[in-house]
Amino acid sequence: MSVAKMDENRKVTTHRLFEMKQRGEKISMLTAYDYSMAAIIDQAGMDVILVGDSASNVMAGNVTTLPITLDQMIYHGKSVMKAVKRSLVVVDLPFGTYQGNSKEALSSAIRVMKETHADCIKLEGGAEVKESIERILCAGIPIMGHLGLTPQSINKFGTYTVRAREEAEAEKLVRDAHLLEEIGCFAIVLEKIPAVLATRVARELTIPVIGIGAGGGVDGQVLVMHDMLGINKEFSPRFLRRYANLNEMITKAVQSYIADVKSRDFPNEKEQY
Repeated sequence: MSVAKMDENRKVTTHRLFEMKQRGEKISMLTAYDYSMAAIIDQAGMDVILVGDSASNVMAGNVTTLPITLDQMIYHGKSVMKAVKRSLVVVDLPFGTYQGNSKEALSSAIRVMKETHADCIKLEGGAEVKESIERILCAGIPIMGHLGLTPQSINKFGTYTVRAREEAEAEKLVRDAHLLEEIGCFAIVLEKIPAVLATRVARELTIPVIGIGAGGGVDGQVLVMHDMLGINKEFSPRFLRRYANLNEMITKAVQSYIADVKSRDFPNEKEQY
């Protein structure tokens, strides 16, 4: 087996992501929430799988990410980890499990790591959650940061519009990004911010910066699996590229099944014992 092939099949780690940034190789990242889809995504060669709190929206039907619980995130994390062999698996800490109480933050992170067997966790915020991040890192748990549009703070923002357009918010984001690197985060997600700003952050930091709606100047990209596969029809932000239209494909398949059952075409003689 060639060195390149061996490297391709090697388990992705936080250090490997750092190596990818150093050599200019872009990082691919996608969400997954269940065993079957995680297996497909992992086998396809994905670098990072995010068990996102977006499960609150796409799996549970909530309007925001806020309602999902730690127990629910652990359930999704365990399901994904049973399928994954290569990808780095990141589990989101949900709203209310780390903000304002660093002891609770550590307890939440430990539960995720022990019960899911995931590789690391992700949480939102900068200086506001510094104490929680430091306490989790002291336990040896790797953290991916998340700045820009932070969906767990949607009620504060009141809108899902692009963040950090104004100079003051942009400069705070840059400071927070440097802070997250300095205290030990291994990577950062930047969501829905101007491309020029995201490019600046990626160039100034030595750790990988992964974007969603942050342009092409960052070190990698992440999308929600249900969005890029076209399972969701309503969500159509500028940054989303749909790689399939599974909503239409699944609808047609289900309608064909219904028609075959109604017409007694299914099951036929070869499809019974």
